[in-house]
Amino acid sequence: MKTKPCLTIEDCKKIAAACEAHANTNQWAVSFAIVDDGGHLLWLQRLDGAGPSTVRVCEGKARTASWGKKPSKYYEDMVNKDGRVSATMMPDLLHLEGGMPIIVEGHCVGAVGVSGVKSSDDAAIAEAGIKALLG
Repeated sequence: MKTKPCLTIEDCKKIAAACEAHANTNQWAVSFAIVDDGGHLLWLQRLDGAGPSTVRVCEGKARTASWGKKPSKYYEDMVNKDGRVSATMMPDLLHLEGGMPIIVEGHCVGAVGVSGVKSSDDAAIAEAGIKALLG
């Protein structure tokens, strides 16, 4: 039987604290989600002022990055740059930048998704959270 690393609640706390700090430094009202390798929600946080829709969007971005084991921007580019409009029919994936996978020892252990500001800034918040965990 194979073993692999997995996220703990302490890992989620580290990621969340860094996401919140990065967002607050820039005065960005966002929501962020942390999911496991199956795209299941482990942590959800909606900062003051973040719109209601940001909750579902951040979850979708995180799930997409986790399932695909790559940034959700990959799927956005698949549609916008490569013209593969049929990719929008992939069930339960959100084709928007802002979801980043968490890769540990070559395994995708989950992902962080952020919504509320410009998509590239959402991604930067997710990256800050992951950097806090992995260094």
